[in-house]
Amino acid sequence: MPYKNSISGKLVFFLTIIVAYYWFLGQVTDVYRFEVVGAVYEILWLPVLVMLFVLPVIALVLLIKEKRNIWSLNIYSLLIGVVTVLCMIFGK
Repeated sequence: MPYKNSISGKLVFFLTIIVAYYWFLGQVTDVYRFEVVGAVYEILWLPVLVMLFVLPVIALVLLIKEKRNIWSLNIYSLLIGVVTVLCMIFGK
């Protein structure tokens, strides 16, 4: 029987993808080119920053709770979150 990911694992994975995309989009594009986009970007940066550091911890806790299953989406959430944090810290 194939492994079935939990709803919380799927939610954490989806939010991790959104946070990583938000951060990389802010690095490769000029979000302040349009005033409305820049304003929305400024409003969302603090919640995204908090999620950037909290989601890998949540993914790790869920991974341990699920007995470190190799098919769990929490592994991928953890990897994406750690890579995004490392790129944020050591990037340009």
